[in-house]
Amino acid sequence: QVQLVESGGGLVQAGGSLRLSCAVSGRTFSRYTMAWFRQAPGKEREFVAGIGWTDGRTEYKESVKGRFTISKDYAKNTVALQMNSLKPEDTAVYSCAASVAIGDLTNSRIYNYWGQGTQVTVSS
Repeated sequence: QVQLVESGGGLVQAGGSLRLSCAVSGRTFSRYTMAWFRQAPGKEREFVAGIGWTDGRTEYKESVKGRFTISKDYAKNTVALQMNSLKPEDTAVYSCAASVAIGDLTNSRIYNYWGQGTQVTVSS
């Protein structure tokens, strides 16, 4: 059974930074494609960032490029999302997801496992 547990959310002023972390249980962490999605009130869930397990390639939502960085720590079985220069429009519940499939990182359908989510609120 794979479990994902997020941490690091909170309230921050615009321009500030937060670092989200997702702890992953399971013996084959190195073979999971990992991603962060977010969902704001009244909006659809959207892809934020992902990292593939075969080649470590990363992909980002256009609006977060240059501000957010996704990374995997194989020693700790965690995936992090460093978020800098935060904007009020980044306010959402952020969830990490894991997939054993190889495919489009931005497609939520490829992800087999999801965390509960952590709230990020950016004040103006």
